[in-house]
Amino acid sequence: MAEKSFKYVIVGGGVSAGYAAREFAKQGVKPGELAIISKEAVAPYERPALSKAYLFPEGAARLPGFHVCVGSGGERQLPEWYAEKGISLILSTEIVKADLASKTLVSAAGESFKYQTLVIATGSTVLKLSDFGVQGADSKNIFYLREIDDADQLVEALKAKKNGKAVVVGGGYIGLELSAVLRLNNIEVNMVYPEPWCMPRLFTEGIAAFYEGYYKNKGVNIIKGTVAVGFDTHPNGEVKEVKLKDGRVLEADIVVVGVGARPLTTLFKGQVEEEKGGIKTDAFFKTSVPDVYAVGDVATFPLKMYNEIRRVEHVDHSRKSAEQAVKAIFASEQGKSVDEYDYLPYFYSRAFDLSWQFYGDNVGETVLFGDADPNSATHKFGQYWIKDGKIVGAFLESGSPEENKAIAKVAKVQPPATLDQLAQEGISFASKI
Repeated sequence: MAEKSFKYVIVGGGVSAGYAAREFAKQGVKPGELAIISKEAVAPYERPALSKAYLFPEGAARLPGFHVCVGSGGERQLPEWYAEKGISLILSTEIVKADLASKTLVSAAGESFKYQTLVIATGSTVLKLSDFGVQGADSKNIFYLREIDDADQLVEALKAKKNGKAVVVGGGYIGLELSAVLRLNNIEVNMVYPEPWCMPRLFTEGIAAFYEGYYKNKGVNIIKGTVAVGFDTHPNGEVKEVKLKDGRVLEADIVVVGVGARPLTTLFKGQVEEEKGGIKTDAFFKTSVPDVYAVGDVATFPLKMYNEIRRVEHVDHSRKSAEQAVKAIFASEQGKSVDEYDYLPYFYSRAFDLSWQFYGDNVGETVLFGDADPNSATHKFGQYWIKDGKIVGAFLESGSPEENKAIAKVAKVQPPATLDQLAQEGISFASKI
């Protein structure tokens, strides 16, 4: 097969790839210089839609509605957009070999791609129960959610199992968002996770108590402190029951698993420096190999605010790191410089009629404020994290746009405060900063 050659190649076709392409266009990339190589069959899209609006029983989101960059209020980049800019969109193409020394990528079909500058935007892949040796984990109707094909399969299952029973394995982002959307589809839901409360990487016990109570009121049955250890099936191979470690057995027509993800770095093992499970980069997302950049989920980068290096799995960082890398590539070519990446960690979620945002770092002492009663009609509440006498993190449920901006600012500025003061003033403290 003929070898294809490009000045710039982005490997991976997720959120980072789409936002990088927009920045390449802004920076004046010439037609024919840039290629995006993706194993997915569609142009880059806003992945968070898959666990939310894509599964709504009415008014569901569908492509082309959520191609990037609509998630941050930008223009929607349809396949035609890439063609107009002279960007090659090489879809349904999985790269199976990367030789960074010879600047060559090879696809599963044996195609060869040469580049001068590479942007690694391979993202993450889901952890599967089969990775943990769970018996029966390959049964039919056990779903994972990462790509649009996964979401399509789940939509078909929801149609086939109307008013059925689902077991959601995992109590993090995917578990919480999908439990909500399954209930909207009138599916009976058991959510199972081993931790003492949901979303333990971010939520404190106080925050989690609200969501667990709220979900219970919506008909989600939460089973904590145990894990799925096996599955029984019908003769047709579809899942019938989920066996839990504590001996309980749950009926299930559908099982949805969200037990974490791992960054896709295998292609580059032994060729780039790695740290904390990702590819180590500087503040411009340059790796240890010249002309190779890594962005989004795969990058372990300096978090300037906290003077440490971190890997962040979130759409906000995927977008911003991609833009930073492309700006740095062009600045480097022009003998100029750009500011170091100075990222404020940001996470958010929407489920039912709830919507929370978190900014900063969740370390130190905490104070909960507002109305955190799951039975309340208003359910507006939040939490601050204080370390060394300063606010380092802030969380808010059901905030207004102004209030969400205020908690972002307070997490960035890190003003001094006391727990008593914050308990008394609540969101008004942030609004005054």
